[in-house]
Amino acid sequence: MVGQEDPQGTGKMEHSRQMVFMPILEEDVYRFDYDGDARKYVFPSLSFVDTTARDSLLEVSMHKVPEYIPFCECLQGQQVVTIELPHGTSFYGTGEVSGSLERTGKRVFTWNTDAWGYGHSTTSLYQSHPWVLAILPNGQAYGVLADTTRRCEIDLRRDSTVKFSASEVYPLITFGPFPSPTLVLRSLSHAIGTVFMPPKWSLGYHQCRWSYETDARVLEVAKSFREKQLPCDVIWMDIDYMHGFRCFTFDPERFPDPQSLANELHSIGVKAIWMIDPGIKKEKGYFVYDSGCSKDLWVLQTQGKPYVGEVWPGECVFPDFTQGKTRAWWLKLISDFVSNGVDGIWNDMNEPAVFKVYGMLMARSTYEGMLSANPQKRPFVLTRAGYIGSQRYAATWTGDNLSTWEHLHMSINMALNLGLSGQPLSGPDIGGFAGNATPRLFARWMGIGTMLPFSRGHSEAQTTDHEPWVFGAECEKVCQLALRRRYRLLPHLYTLFYFAHTKGDLVASPLFFADCEDPNLRDIEDTFLLGQLLVSASTAREKISDSKETVLPKGVWRRFDFDDNHPDLPLLYLRGGSIIPIGPCIQHTGEAKPTDTVTLLVALDEQGNP
Repeated sequence: MVGQEDPQGTGKMEHSRQMVFMPILEEDVYRFDYDGDARKYVFPSLSFVDTTARDSLLEVSMHKVPEYIPFCECLQGQQVVTIELPHGTSFYGTGEVSGSLERTGKRVFTWNTDAWGYGHSTTSLYQSHPWVLAILPNGQAYGVLADTTRRCEIDLRRDSTVKFSASEVYPLITFGPFPSPTLVLRSLSHAIGTVFMPPKWSLGYHQCRWSYETDARVLEVAKSFREKQLPCDVIWMDIDYMHGFRCFTFDPERFPDPQSLANELHSIGVKAIWMIDPGIKKEKGYFVYDSGCSKDLWVLQTQGKPYVGEVWPGECVFPDFTQGKTRAWWLKLISDFVSNGVDGIWNDMNEPAVFKVYGMLMARSTYEGMLSANPQKRPFVLTRAGYIGSQRYAATWTGDNLSTWEHLHMSINMALNLGLSGQPLSGPDIGGFAGNATPRLFARWMGIGTMLPFSRGHSEAQTTDHEPWVFGAECEKVCQLALRRRYRLLPHLYTLFYFAHTKGDLVASPLFFADCEDPNLRDIEDTFLLGQLLVSASTAREKISDSKETVLPKGVWRRFDFDDNHPDLPLLYLRGGSIIPIGPCIQHTGEAKPTDTVTLLVALDEQGNP
């Protein structure tokens, strides 16, 4: 088949061969293909912001030769690409993955999967990022993107070698080598875009549960945060607010007046985020189903009939977001829905494995619907499923994790690797989604989770309540200290997000970003950076933060706190020669005023300079 086993259509099979290349986008970015003829068989890019940029020759660099050239072979319907890098190279990224921070020696598959209770060795999760970030032995960085929406194997088990395998022909895009990983990620962002600029309130703490089943319970929880002086900005509504799980409806008994609920929440500085799933109940008389049928908007089977699957309301059909008319229809539904006092939208259950970009296209349509409803407000969308580039439209979280120490530890690695794959706005379900957290585990997780870019507590039905005060006075105190710490750091976090949005920089980065030439930093998993701020946490049940050995990069690192030192809270250090802004202690972002005093925290370097 032309474009598959034999891209040239010669009827012959060739073994491994060098791929042909052309410079694209900007200096030191290259596109590689099986051969020149194969380019006409590849699918349009869904990862690039400007789809033509992947296909356009950058003439100013056309006489340069890439430092590393991949090899390719086509075998049994698979295009297999390998690129060999210097011995001692370390690998990271690969998107949303469980297990270790460093991906060297690992293999994963980009195959969006509902992975409840995933483990350390699970090979496919909710999102797909066919991307590898390599740190070379000399500290330089190099990025590799397999620009395919097909199921893709990323195999890093062979020494210093990246291997991609996917059906059909696809281009490989390389970035660098550049002097630092920050420059690689900036270059990647010029291709796939940067994270949307989140509204400031979304950087506060979020409280969620499946489910707060009535509007009275929602208000009770929100008011408890205020009464107990636990900072919080958002409360979430899971599927039970709906009437019979029908999207875009409200249960007439349990949530009869969502606008009044929103008004009361807003009066105490709390925003409301509501879930919208893609599964639309197949039911005549239901306005969303009827309008979708009238416009032929559903995903179809090969026989031309709408695909029907079982979700919460029973038999459901699914919008086909590849169609412009579907996205326009969804935009109008979202815009009308927002008029009920909706501040943000949560897209869940949106990872059909046969189509990896479904979640991203749904998130895009939701984001554009919110923007249409309020052009002067920044939308906030959270999506469970995604594809590389989804950060343009939505935040994400690490899915249905477990209330275990192992998952606490993995949550740092997962957020960091998502950032290293272009998605800096992520975090775990604090305390664990499935299972019952202990007071010590919950307190420790709150201390760490409030230092990650997206900070939300969430738990599933049939578990014990997971609000901070449920676990006793000591845990509640730790949570209060952790939340106050996050809110004091909001000016710093907001600045980091500004640079993430405008430049493609990270918010949370691995410790080795402080010194990429130091191999001892490359596998540190319990310490990370927020810009020049170092966070050192203990994720071991038997060890408190003060008893662990903190690995610090070379140079001056000055420890500090907010008079909140506690053994279950991470240790904080500021790099010598750095200045970060600190805000006042507030209960929600709405309390912040332009006239507030901003404190500058200064750490002097070896010479005594800031």
